[in-house]
Amino acid sequence: MKKEEIHELIEKAKLVREKAYAPYSNYKVGACVVTSTGKVFSGCNVENASYGGAICAERVAITKAISEGEKSFKAIVVVSQSAGKAKTAPCGFCRQFIYEFASEAEVITSDLEGNYQIFSMETLLPHAFGPKNLFK
Repeated sequence: MKKEEIHELIEKAKLVREKAYAPYSNYKVGACVVTSTGKVFSGCNVENASYGGAICAERVAITKAISEGEKSFKAIVVVSQSAGKAKTAPCGFCRQFIYEFASEAEVITSDLEGNYQIFSMETLLPHAFGPKNLFK
């Protein structure tokens, strides 16, 4: 992806991040996924008093896209309030979820200032288990 495209997606993820429902952690996250057809779907984290009922921004964005018939992704951008070099990467649940639908996608993590890093799923989830290797 071009730098300009990445920065546009970061801005969209920052906007949806503000809609997050995070009364327990106060840690808001926004995400945007880009489909192989160029459509963009966004999502924010939504917490729940029964913590296991919470859903992360990455999974919200991917689920929205899937519900609209999209199942092929080229990138996902995740924006959190983390600062400095260690930007928040997707959690384990999200890494597995992303791998299921977007194993070839770029995963771009950003702080609120727009500083970002790009990861491959192979880097984030080495030796992954999923549809590509399930029955091999």
